Amino acid sequence: MENKSTVNVCNAERVVSVLLGSYFIYRSLRQTPKNVGTIASAGLLLYRGVTGHCPAYEAVGKKKLADPTHNITIGTSVIVNKPIDTVYAFWRRLENLPLFMTHLKSVKQKEGGKSDWEAYIPGGLGTSIHWEAKITSEKPGEEISWKSLEDSTIDNQGKVMFEDIGNLGTQVNVVISYEPPLGMAGEKVMALFNRTFEKMIRKDIFNFKQYIETGKLPSDQERDS
Repeated sequence: MENKSTVNVCNAERVVSVLLGSYFIYRSLRQTPKNVGTIASAGLLLYRGVTGHCPAYEAVGKKKLADPTHNITIGTSVIVNKPIDTVYAFWRRLENLPLFMTHLKSVKQKEGGKSDWEAYIPGGLGTSIHWEAKITSEKPGEEISWKSLEDSTIDNQGKVMFEDIGNLGTQVNVVISYEPPLGMAGEKVMALFNRTFEKMIRKDIFNFKQYIETGKLPSDQERDS
């Protein structure tokens, strides 16, 4: 008889599954009325994280589901009242990103276009996760593209494009795609995480505009307006 507890989830996914499962259970239990579906889906995340076994992966005979319908893709843009060379150079120095991306704890550049990232888990639980990424394409003054390395805790990729718009400054277009290691844990959990992630990214890009123009982050009131 086949062993149903076979480990088919990598360590990185197990860590994120436990963190996300804990977060969504915590969030659901604080809500009234309780959302049983979300709690059940979060419980499945905890199960796959603790045991290392994902029934969905086993069902399709894969170690990792390649399902683009589960990807979170966020696109946003902002006009910055600064010259394009200044804007590009600031963003290209990846250590600057945590200055305005408040969900990032640190970014450390390495050789060969690689970098180490550390970010806080959404929800204010005080927990952080790590992953490694690499710049896959760059055109000075035009665009920067990156992608997380294989077997990273977070599977993501993105592109930032810069456009000179004359006296108005620089238009910055950002597209970020993120695939949470949820497998088929449930559309309800995905929907919750999608809303959280989208709000976070859009706020970060607004923070970027404020920071590069004024040297400081916007107040909470400005962010909500």
